[in-house]
Amino acid sequence: MNLRDTSLAWLRDERGESGVGLLIVAPAIGLLIAIAVMGGRIGAAQTSIESAAGVAAREATLARNPGQAESNARQSARMTLDQTDFTCGSQNITLDTSALRNAPGIPGSVSATITCTVPLSDLAIPGTPGSWTITADATSPVDTYRERG
Repeated sequence: MNLRDTSLAWLRDERGESGVGLLIVAPAIGLLIAIAVMGGRIGAAQTSIESAAGVAAREATLARNPGQAESNARQSARMTLDQTDFTCGSQNITLDTSALRNAPGIPGSVSATITCTVPLSDLAIPGTPGSWTITADATSPVDTYRERG
């Protein structure tokens, strides 16, 4: 073995290569996991908000007057959102209960819109917003021949 072969042997040494590869791949895997968590959080929030909007609209149609309908719908929507695993940074519930003022025999429907801001800043993903706003709408028919107060 000559001097030239010995001096080049350290260049061909492959010890420690897997550690370097892991240093390159680990951040990418971590970023993919964080993006999956963010997508899961947004998906779960969307489902919960759609459910709460449906409950609010249905509860409003069961009331005898618009004032009671607003109260029942807001309370039901908040209870539904409280039972979920996420927290809205801020939420807004908008109701249209004008159909409850219709005379019996005139069809109508009640609609509910819920807007929720889902916090994402705790995920610390570069380039993502600190929160995501989700809106869900639901409509429920008012019983046409039901007595109203």
